[in-house]
Amino acid sequence: MAEQISVLLVDDHAVVRRGVKAFLETQADLSVVGEAGSGEEAVKQAAQLIPDVILMDLIMPDIDGVEATRKVKQVSPRSQIVVLTSYHEDEHIFPALKAGALSYILKDVSAEELASAVRKAAAGEVVLHPRVAARVIKELQGRREDNLNPFTELSERELEVLKLIADGMSNAEMAAKLVLSEKTIKGHVSNILSKLHLADRTQAAVYAWREGVVRKE
Repeated sequence: MAEQISVLLVDDHAVVRRGVKAFLETQADLSVVGEAGSGEEAVKQAAQLIPDVILMDLIMPDIDGVEATRKVKQVSPRSQIVVLTSYHEDEHIFPALKAGALSYILKDVSAEELASAVRKAAAGEVVLHPRVAARVIKELQGRREDNLNPFTELSERELEVLKLIADGMSNAEMAAKLVLSEKTIKGHVSNILSKLHLADRTQAAVYAWREGVVRKE
């Protein structure tokens, strides 16, 4: 008999976890070794269990699925992460994949497709929902890069945060200046990087100067 694939379920809805677990446990080669109802819990469980595959929800209390994915890949690099979510917008897809998720599927998949995605992830094979695959291909072909305009892509608050990033401010400094929590600032920074398809703050600062978001006095 083939060795079982160990799976960790991460979703803040107990009823979703229960349903997914009930189905996966009907599969002889799949074994649910743990459940987590939050991102923080997911990181702890991943470090303890080192599962083969983690089914990761994106929208959760405390840290979200993207941040949890990043942290899980630090504590258990061998665990393959399959995002299982209802969201298929760019601002969810690209940060999740950049954070280290292998696959991205939507909650409308059939039970058989879900089991197949878990097996493929354990073998290091990528599975992307067709809508998500279309977005990724479009991104790789660079169709959105040509007409990206920071002044239309970003909200007023995000533009404000981008200017402060370009000024070299930390999250804590921006939070103090704008009278917002650091968590809110972190969310804005994440949105900016996602919307402008940038990898990090350094790229964001360079972009802000290059595109005239900030100007030399």
